Amino acid sequence: MTNFMALSHLLSVLFLLTTATTAAANTITIPLTPLEIKHASSDSYGYKLLNSLASSSLSRAQHLKSKSPIKTKTNSSSLSTPLSSHSYGGYSISLSFGTPPQLVTLIFDTGSSLVWFPCTAHYLCFGCYFPNVDPADISTFIPKNSSTSKLIGCKNPKCAWILGSEIACSQTCPSYMIQYGLGSTAGILLSETLDFPNKKFPDFLSGCSVVSTRQPAGIAGFGRGKESLPSQLGVGKFSYCLLSRKFDDTSVSSNLVLDMGSDSGNSTTSHVSYTTFLKNPTGADPAFRQYYYVLLRKIVVGTRRVKIPYRFSSPGSDGNGGTIVDSGSTFTFMEKPVFDAVAEEFIKQVGNDSRAPKEEIESGLRPCFKISGDKSVNIPKLTFRFKGGSKMALPLENYFAFYGNKSAICLTIVTENSVEPGISSTGPAIILGSFQVQNFYLEFNLAQEKFGFARKNCSGRQK
Repeated sequence: MTNFMALSHLLSVLFLLTTATTAAANTITIPLTPLEIKHASSDSYGYKLLNSLASSSLSRAQHLKSKSPIKTKTNSSSLSTPLSSHSYGGYSISLSFGTPPQLVTLIFDTGSSLVWFPCTAHYLCFGCYFPNVDPADISTFIPKNSSTSKLIGCKNPKCAWILGSEIACSQTCPSYMIQYGLGSTAGILLSETLDFPNKKFPDFLSGCSVVSTRQPAGIAGFGRGKESLPSQLGVGKFSYCLLSRKFDDTSVSSNLVLDMGSDSGNSTTSHVSYTTFLKNPTGADPAFRQYYYVLLRKIVVGTRRVKIPYRFSSPGSDGNGGTIVDSGSTFTFMEKPVFDAVAEEFIKQVGNDSRAPKEEIESGLRPCFKISGDKSVNIPKLTFRFKGGSKMALPLENYFAFYGNKSAICLTIVTENSVEPGISSTGPAIILGSFQVQNFYLEFNLAQEKFGFARKNCSGRQK
């Protein structure tokens, strides 16, 4: 109860806000930047971290597969920004909002659309004691310090982007509440200026959240909704390269590049494999319409093709089935029949006698294989084949992780298990997570409706 009392009090404080606008310019690049935190770089993972990432990936899958995540409570230019990886599984960027600009750190997310930030000096975050994250260090936006902060009015079409056209209200857009699997956030909608070093975007719709649970930063939504950053800025394509997880919580970052304007998506990048985005299911819940669906035709383990039932490989008109690309998921999720077929193929080719049952229980991952002492195993390659013939051949470190003192390695793909039972069978059947595409260049060509990828050393450093 106290959470909701605090929320209603803080929301009422926010209704005292008001005000103005700004202008435009040219080329922008955004670093995907980390929080400056000391972190022991390693190629292996303790069982607590693996278990935490597996659990959060399953919770994320449950959120993406559930419906209605948002509820109400009553000429060519290029932008780039740094992108950084964190031990709780996300990648972040820093953006400036307001006049004068205030810098806030946001989790980069292709699986949702609203851009929201922790807001006001009274921001509350419950359960935000993540590894290396102190809630007191969460960067917050202070609307009263910005001359361009304005509440979104009830009649403003942008209010309906988030809350639907059927809402009943008198003056300001009602407050929102969003569920994110592990956490949630609630607040009100603002019109604000998004400020890049040489280009400003006035009247940018953003969420001013005053209370959250288990959200260590705000969210930069890059999904397909009208309220997403790419949609509001008219981005023709965006691309990024996800750092290896060994750079979690370090000062190393890669770039997120936004290509603007009508012609920005008309060119393809050399050495990049492409597959087309599928049309989003029209009869599905609106929650499923913001995802980036691709057609994963085949999963190959070694030289053996794993059969994927058609109902899982292609989304139906109801939004069930199919594969989405989600930067907000850490480990790839597969519906149990798909996962079981993949896991069984690994077990068959590596050998059941190499299994590490204790490590499987502790990490929440399976299969795990023993590699300590004189024990050596040959792990087959994992390849995803997409519509159009493009092949994503994963390096071993993208689908198996060393466990603890390197006594075992575990498959970093998750499915419903005894720890996280009851995951919805609705929504996407396969969620391609960030762990599997670390050290890959990824391109979302919105103008040509294509998804591109290529192996790349994202840090620019020698491995």
